[in-house]
Amino acid sequence: MRIELKIAAATAACLGILMAGTAARSAEIALMTTGAVEQIMKGLIPAFEQASGHKVTMTVLGTGPAVAEDQGGTFADLILLGPDALNELAAAGKVDTGTITPAFKSRIGFAVRAGAKKPDIGTAEGLKKALLDAQSIGYSIGPSGEHFSKVVVVKLGIADELRPKMANVRGGPVGMGVARGEVEIGIHQIAELMPIPGIDIVGDLPADLNKTIVYATGLTTMVKQPDPARELVKYLSLPSSVPVIRKNGMDPA
Repeated sequence: MRIELKIAAATAACLGILMAGTAARSAEIALMTTGAVEQIMKGLIPAFEQASGHKVTMTVLGTGPAVAEDQGGTFADLILLGPDALNELAAAGKVDTGTITPAFKSRIGFAVRAGAKKPDIGTAEGLKKALLDAQSIGYSIGPSGEHFSKVVVVKLGIADELRPKMANVRGGPVGMGVARGEVEIGIHQIAELMPIPGIDIVGDLPADLNKTIVYATGLTTMVKQPDPARELVKYLSLPSSVPVIRKNGMDPA
């Protein structure tokens, strides 16, 4: 009888360990991110879920620093955002600064409506001419738009000439404004231009006028699933993730 009891107890203990292990392997990770990396994450999440057994619930918020305000009551274990929004959340005590990890590097590009003439923007002078020749220029309220409107046009020495025909494209990606004919050219991150139908991407802004925008992950201070969230962070940096990242217009950090 004692032997049978010991066997039963050992069996129960083993089952408990197995059930606990299964629960640990099958977590639900709440991810909060922005549209700039949406396509990349849509490409990576299914493979991560299959490899890890975890489920990722992704919430895509707004663009630019305002994303920190958009967050409101949205719960997240992990965030993946650009530097401005990430810094705002960290300063507000919503992100553990010790967990911030660079994930993707983004660059800024130039687009026109599909079929329109593509100007030569390979040099600063070429870009300057293209901007001066354009009837209207759309840019975002996010980091690419901030850089274009406050740095690029100033460096080119044409800020005063361009201001009257520059406009923030709101309510959607800049490329949508170009596709609809609301603006003649669009300046936005390559990754955000790529999914838009009805436009042609002319290319990156010249290297000396471009900006590398680093998207990073960070565990929130309300995280419920820290270890699975860290697994997702690690997955983003694996060599197997690189083709998906580059296919969608960014580079691994």
